[in-house]
Amino acid sequence: MSLENDRDRRHTAATVLRRIDEETHANLHACEAAGPDHIAARLDALDREWDTDRAIELESSLMGLGGLVLGALVRPAFLAAPAVVGAAVFLHATVGWYPLLPLFRRMGLRTSGEIARERYALKALRGDFHGMAAGHSADGGTEAASPARPTPVA
Repeated sequence: MSLENDRDRRHTAATVLRRIDEETHANLHACEAAGPDHIAARLDALDREWDTDRAIELESSLMGLGGLVLGALVRPAFLAAPAVVGAAVFLHATVGWYPLLPLFRRMGLRTSGEIARERYALKALRGDFHGMAAGHSADGGTEAASPARPTPVA
């Protein structure tokens, strides 16, 4: 699982990336040393971990709704806030940059790809993929090198 195409990583400072990656490696080493129960607990924690996209969605929706409320109740100039937030979300969707992304990354928020990569590594450490090598079935038998082609329906 490659993180090379992760847009949020491309827009993250090298020192922050290094810290995030080192923390992930430390988690993996600790789980490997502690055993399967610790791996299961870490997988549960990963299921609850917020990623950068979720934080951006929450922040942008709160800012947009706040701007609408303030624009309707306090001063119409606040109606510019939802437009600014919309433009920022558009930028994130198209090029991967968001104004608060550096802050979120410095706070330690990881991308969904980074979280998925740790999850995959933990499952591999636990042995979830044992016996899934090409040519072997889950019951230990061998399978054909390539699956049978379906018969076309006339």
